[in-house]
Amino acid sequence: MSHMLHIKNMVCPRCVTAVYNVLKKIGIDYSNVQLGQVTLKEELTAKQENQLQTELNKLGFSLIGNRKSQLIERMKNLVIEKIFHSRQELNVKLTDYVGSEIGLDYKYLSSLFSSVEIITFEQYVISQKIERVKELLIYDELSLKEIAHQLDYSSVAYLSNQFKKINGMAPTQFKKSALQNRKSLDNI
Repeated sequence: MSHMLHIKNMVCPRCVTAVYNVLKKIGIDYSNVQLGQVTLKEELTAKQENQLQTELNKLGFSLIGNRKSQLIERMKNLVIEKIFHSRQELNVKLTDYVGSEIGLDYKYLSSLFSSVEIITFEQYVISQKIERVKELLIYDELSLKEIAHQLDYSSVAYLSNQFKKINGMAPTQFKKSALQNRKSLDNI
């Protein structure tokens, strides 16, 4: 029988590798490690759970115990996975995608998210998309039009307006600026 652990702040493939290494170090038997989740082959002992929590905390991760927090972290991970780690264009409405992936009504999930986080789910999605725009601008491999298309913006103007509203400068100004401040994904 498998048991699921939910881990906060796993936002990238390196995070998965870090958690994988912690599990190996402690000697915890698992069958799968993915963003925000670990499937264990058997239930943890209290000693293993304490060890795991200690090692995860050292890396900036933590175990998530309650169901609401698990759902919110899953929502965040689905958004991050789709925006940052998918090789395909973002041609799906993220609100619909998250609801269908989790298997719960989106209105419920959105309400839950807003009740726990300081922003709405839609604001969270926009923030993640803008961070991805910043990343792509810094890489300087795609035009703004290509970035808008890849992230499913209806137009470059819409992307630029949203970017300016959040960052106080247009994407072209950001690209030219020496600051190019980006936020870490787990702090959005």
